[in-house]
Amino acid sequence: MMNGRIGRLLVAFAVSGAALALAPAASAQSKLGVVDTQRAIMETEDGLRAQATLKKMFDSRQRELDKKQDDLQKEREDIEKQKDVLSKGALAKRVEKWQREMVQLQTVFVEYNKELQKKQNELTQPVFQKAMGIIRRLATQEGYDLIVDKQAVPYVRSDLDLTDKIITLYNSGAGGTAAEKGKPGDKPGAASRAPTPAVPALRQPPALSPVPAAPAPKP
Repeated sequence: MMNGRIGRLLVAFAVSGAALALAPAASAQSKLGVVDTQRAIMETEDGLRAQATLKKMFDSRQRELDKKQDDLQKEREDIEKQKDVLSKGALAKRVEKWQREMVQLQTVFVEYNKELQKKQNELTQPVFQKAMGIIRRLATQEGYDLIVDKQAVPYVRSDLDLTDKIITLYNSGAGGTAAEKGKPGDKPGAASRAPTPAVPALRQPPALSPVPAAPAPKP
């Protein structure tokens, strides 16, 4: 570490409160840096590919949900038109079927969101781990005592921002893993999960107005 005397290495990604708690440990001669973790990971070549894959998957699932929603809306309109023509029993069966399909649509919506979350973790976690290894290596080689997430601090000088450098090192194949060992006394950062990529959440199907019940028989 700097002048061979400082044995700590903190790659910290935490809320601003945690960052403030660490501040007293940074003395005037300490070498500090910040990284925009979200951008550092998502703007690497692997991160961009992960986002493209997630976006393609998202678009496919959203189209499926929209189609199911449209089909249910058309079915509801048809039931409305047929309510005075169908027998009470036939109308009740169609209404019951429509209600079941509405419940199924909500279930599919939840399942698709879980599927997207799982795929997101699969694609971004390896990128995250590699980027963390690069940050640790950079900190060790260049004598950084503290590197924090840019989102955890209200202000930082532009010359302390290492984000572009991390992206360049990653894309150049610099390597490094989160398990890479530092010097004795070094401590890993608090983060263990990759930031969420910029993929929009699925639109929840709006609740359709209920199908009217069969009219009561006239006396």
